[in-house]
Amino acid sequence: MFSTIASIFIGWGLYEFFKLDSKNIFPKGFVYIGIFSGILLPHITYFYRPTGGLWEALFFIVVLISLFITQFTRKENHNAVALIALTLFGVFYVGWFFTFLVKIRFLEDGHNLVAYLLTVTKSGDIGAYLIGSRFGRHYLIPRISPKKTVEGAIGGFLFSVASGFISWLFFGLNWIPFWAILASSIIIGVFAQLGDLSESLLKRDYQVKDSGFYLPGLGGILDVIDSILFTAPIFYIFLTLIVEQ
Repeated sequence: MFSTIASIFIGWGLYEFFKLDSKNIFPKGFVYIGIFSGILLPHITYFYRPTGGLWEALFFIVVLISLFITQFTRKENHNAVALIALTLFGVFYVGWFFTFLVKIRFLEDGHNLVAYLLTVTKSGDIGAYLIGSRFGRHYLIPRISPKKTVEGAIGGFLFSVASGFISWLFFGLNWIPFWAILASSIIIGVFAQLGDLSESLLKRDYQVKDSGFYLPGLGGILDVIDSILFTAPIFYIFLTLIVEQ
């Protein structure tokens, strides 16, 4: 069930990713391969958990070869390398990064770990908006995100750290040492904002304000999950390399 929900978010996010380009340079074959591959990734992670790394490597090899074969069927070679690279990037950025939520879910006490990650990540988003809109005076990187401020970034970071401690108690994660919760909330607070800025960079490059218009007041699904795309893999690595040793 969790893998299916992840597939829905990934498929939706990849659809928006390919729609960012108003010039529609992506041929339908590339779009279909990209979206289908992203939807498939969480299920590969679920069914092949014991040897996940090997199957994921095979998966990306197959995707790359499929893109080359699709290019062979086109009547022109214009933008061939760019199209293949961008499609693979989309699958990697949206699909593979988001699939780390599935990896976290199947760790010990995974449902609480996922809840912790989402709470700390989105608390940072909320804090950045509330503090930035009220006290923001100094712009962070206006050429990438015109409305983000230094004050908002600090507020978002502090919200993440505070919610990390609250979530630690609320979700019953007392088997994790306090120092690890403090360290993880700091890391999540930093990478959540990097994820947000990175998606803003993509939108600025394509000259669009939002990734979609399906969620009133929020933009598109990529605008919602952008911070999670960075925090999920870094939190999983933190858990497996540090906490579970």
